[in-house]
Amino acid sequence: MTQAYKPAIDAVKLDNPIVVGGVKLGNRAFLAPMSGITDLPFRKLAWKYGAGLVVSEMVASEAFLTGQAEMTLKAASGNLPLHMVQIAGCEPKWMAKAAAVVETSGAQIIDINMGCPAKRVINGQSGSALMRDLNHAMTLIDAVVKAVKIPVTLKMRLGWDHNSLNADELATRAEDAGVQMITVHGRTRCQFYKGNADWEAVARVRAKTGLPVVVNGDILDPQSANLATAVSGSDAVMVGRGAYGAPWMPAHIAGRLTTPDIRALECNFDEVRTHYEDIVSFYGKHLGVRQARKHIGWYLDRLNLPEAASPLRKSILTSENTDAVVAGLKELFKMHTPVAGSLCAA
Repeated sequence: MTQAYKPAIDAVKLDNPIVVGGVKLGNRAFLAPMSGITDLPFRKLAWKYGAGLVVSEMVASEAFLTGQAEMTLKAASGNLPLHMVQIAGCEPKWMAKAAAVVETSGAQIIDINMGCPAKRVINGQSGSALMRDLNHAMTLIDAVVKAVKIPVTLKMRLGWDHNSLNADELATRAEDAGVQMITVHGRTRCQFYKGNADWEAVARVRAKTGLPVVVNGDILDPQSANLATAVSGSDAVMVGRGAYGAPWMPAHIAGRLTTPDIRALECNFDEVRTHYEDIVSFYGKHLGVRQARKHIGWYLDRLNLPEAASPLRKSILTSENTDAVVAGLKELFKMHTPVAGSLCAA
């Protein structure tokens, strides 16, 4: 799929509500679950700006149930009005038990991860490794659906590789098992994040199921979102890397924020400072300053800083002193030259 592809159908209106298993979502632009990124501070921001749905980081079911602190943080709801948790694993008993605990803790939707390509995940026979054995994948889906009363959704890739493009079969079987929505990243596991997402291949999944289908992969802005839905015929989009340094991007794609709104956010030191402080508060200072660095780096990347800013940028991305980081950020926002074509430059 290339940008030269001419859409065969009109794209769906992403600002329209959609219902998933009886749960009404305000629009059709969602924040993807991303390990190490979509923690509670990030999800709160995306929700505040107007994302239709935000999903937790991937929660490893067995580690969660045995009390691993990291997984407890990943599953935290923070009193979000709509709490969706993604769980992962390779054993039905752990997946079912984790789903039940998450439901009891207040989640309204549970997502099953069959799309993560990371080696540490597939080496444990979880994530996209499950697409190599659909019969085993279905034992996990059946166990989770039967363990809870809330809607269960499924996120997958096109297949393990281009010799086994079985997302359409998995979607059909998942629908029969009671899954309420399918999200498809338009790449195989073996592609990781290389090349272009194949939105046309997602259309083949769309043709095989009556469930809402969400297209994921290379959704970076309203233009790519509209093209992706037109090419794939999908009902919604899920924004992953397009939200790096831009937690407002799903809301912008859904039309909930105007260009002047986005310009104000993209260039606003106070928004970044608040996010930084929330991260430090959530994790505690020792871990929080480290967790925040990648987010700060992405925010600064959008500012097109001059070469003279490099020493200060490096300093705040390595500093353990939260006051120094905030002061340095303030100075950098004064120094920036907006990237040509960015909303901040308009």
